[in-house]
Amino acid sequence: MGSKEKQAKEALEYHRLPFPGKTKVVPTKRYASQHDLGLAYSPGVAAPCLEIDKSKKSVYEYTNKGNLVGVISNGTAVLGLGNIGPEASKPVMEGKALLFKIFADIDVFDIEVDENDPEKFIETVKNIAPTFGGINLEDIKAPEAFEIEERLKEELDIPIMHDDQHGTAIISSAALLNALEIADKKIEDVKIVVSGAGSAAIACTKLYVALGAKTENIVMFNSKGLLRKGQSHLSERQKQFASDKDFDSLADAMKGSDVFLGLSVANLVTSEMLLSMNSNPIVFAMANPDPEIDYDLAVKTREDVIMATGRSDFPNQVNNVLGFPFIFRGALDVQAKKINEEMKMAAVVALANLAKKPVPEQVNLAYSETKLHFGREYIIPKPFDPRLIAEVPPAVAKAAIKTGVARKTILNWEHYKESLLERMGSEDKITRLMMNKAKSNLKTIVYAEADQIDVLKVAQYVYEDKIAIPVLLGRKEIILELMEELDFDSQHIKIIDPKSDEQIPLLKKYAKTLWAKRQRKGITLYEAEKLMRERNYFAAMMVVEEDADAMLSGYSRSYNKVLKPILEIIGKDPAVSKIAATNLLNTSKGPIFISDTSINIEPNAEELAKIAQMTAYAVKMFGIEPIMAMVSYSNFGSSTHPQAKKIKEAVSLVHEHYPHLKVDGELQVDFALNRRMRNDKFSFSKLKDSKVNTLIYPNLDAANATYKLLKELETAESIGPILMGLNKPSHVFQLGASVEEMINMSAVAALDAQNKEKK
Repeated sequence: MGSKEKQAKEALEYHRLPFPGKTKVVPTKRYASQHDLGLAYSPGVAAPCLEIDKSKKSVYEYTNKGNLVGVISNGTAVLGLGNIGPEASKPVMEGKALLFKIFADIDVFDIEVDENDPEKFIETVKNIAPTFGGINLEDIKAPEAFEIEERLKEELDIPIMHDDQHGTAIISSAALLNALEIADKKIEDVKIVVSGAGSAAIACTKLYVALGAKTENIVMFNSKGLLRKGQSHLSERQKQFASDKDFDSLADAMKGSDVFLGLSVANLVTSEMLLSMNSNPIVFAMANPDPEIDYDLAVKTREDVIMATGRSDFPNQVNNVLGFPFIFRGALDVQAKKINEEMKMAAVVALANLAKKPVPEQVNLAYSETKLHFGREYIIPKPFDPRLIAEVPPAVAKAAIKTGVARKTILNWEHYKESLLERMGSEDKITRLMMNKAKSNLKTIVYAEADQIDVLKVAQYVYEDKIAIPVLLGRKEIILELMEELDFDSQHIKIIDPKSDEQIPLLKKYAKTLWAKRQRKGITLYEAEKLMRERNYFAAMMVVEEDADAMLSGYSRSYNKVLKPILEIIGKDPAVSKIAATNLLNTSKGPIFISDTSINIEPNAEELAKIAQMTAYAVKMFGIEPIMAMVSYSNFGSSTHPQAKKIKEAVSLVHEHYPHLKVDGELQVDFALNRRMRNDKFSFSKLKDSKVNTLIYPNLDAANATYKLLKELETAESIGPILMGLNKPSHVFQLGASVEEMINMSAVAALDAQNKEKK
């Protein structure tokens, strides 16, 4: 099976399993009792109905309208697939709904309308508009898309935006402002060449003009050549950029130009054309999937080029996800009647300014960068920058209020920014960060149970997605049989069966090393050789002997049985007194680390202080600054019980020996996680105004129960247990872990190996 076929198969399984589609509707109110249901529906629902009947604007107060966007399409221009119809467009619209939710916590109903006639389509959208706080038009072909958007903006009193047009325009405009600053050029002076005359190209060019570009300095080309004045086939929108200049070709027009905007076809621009541009040329080559000129060719041709594309594997990706979720977020939060030009311009400026600010370490980690900073290779923020939610929506909301299209005013902007960050618990995108960081420096991971099909699936994913280099331990004939079943190419994969005659020389070498290490602890050479035939001992010795960078095991065996050989062979780091474990949970309020979840049953105060220090190191591995609460049933001395006093003593030890750590306690969990409640009751705390992301528990019972409870009740993604304090990178799967959990742990093992290599 080829790579495209395999990707298609994987995509079909992703969309089909475990439930068809990518979104679902969940209740937001209690519904456990008959009383609750009576309030939710009949007879209680009559009260809000009557209030809305008295004043329609109160619909925002009593319904989900204020956080609900309709993503609406007729499927006439779906991605690069063309007119494939409404049903076939639904996966794309669901995908857009997913992006709205994960980036800006906006709920979406995707609506696919079986209507190609613009007039009837407009009427349909108008008829269902009362449901929504805003409408995102999507994948509607030009020129009908222009008329549909303009009419709906005029005839409806909620925000309407056709993202295919304006999204690219907003993001590329932010990039243009910063590129011009780096090039030391003024927008009113630059000569701009546009390749493409569709809706996105026209929207981009119009916004450039709004920023100050002169129409007389702009020339636009379509597939037939230069748009010239007097041409009868041009649309009204194309006519505004028709030129009276006499260029024979795109190459001719690019001579002496400053800016190239491409929304056309791949490989249209040659090295010679790029060389003919003025100094510090700005090239936005945004044809997908391949740009008008290859990025590597462009930077090789001109060292002074400032380039952006639509691709994530090159610097300066013009990605619409930087715009639409945050623009709608700001518009919805002030109950705007429309998205006007001032609001779009506010988003442009906010994005441009954000790129000039120091970049958080977690963004550097997520994109495998040493240090992102404003310059030729960083002129627009990265899509997974957690600051976007707190920067763009407030700018859009302020513009809406200033221009009189907002129904609601925001009085406390700092509180609003804080609420944006609180609602976006997943803004840290930990999983993506781990995967990208792992890919930046490939490590070898030995999987000790590779003859288990789920473990082999993990190794396949890790190998094919270039997260790590897997080494497969187990019965070779079974592994090969399973690899064939999975269509897993075994050509470049090392497979080792510790019990086979083939491995006797390596086994004897490892046994001698083990014997030398433990001969005074009752182990004979014969016993060492016997142990080496057990895969967990063999895998651990591979790591010790640096034949692998990390090991993973535990899918089919109990935790203690896997941990024993790791402790005997790899052992703890000389700098630590005990090993410990932390679990990362990606919750709706953000990532939470919980320690110790699987090793120390009843640690004393000194051990808790050490666990806090080790956990802080682990948290930093993910690019997050640890903010730690040491938890109890007591708050700051409210109990004198030995358990509470133990936490109090541990906090004192941390403050004394690790004063750089932000930690406090003892605190009950609700006070630890509820910032406002904590600030109100304990304003003296070292955690004042801080969002806690790490909880240190007094014992194993409490920590283990908490993380498993969160995992089950909140369906929080659990990553761990992450072992801390070992001499070499080794981690243990939970018994029967899912493929996804094991993939995440593979990335953790790779990050651990990278960190230990630096150390």
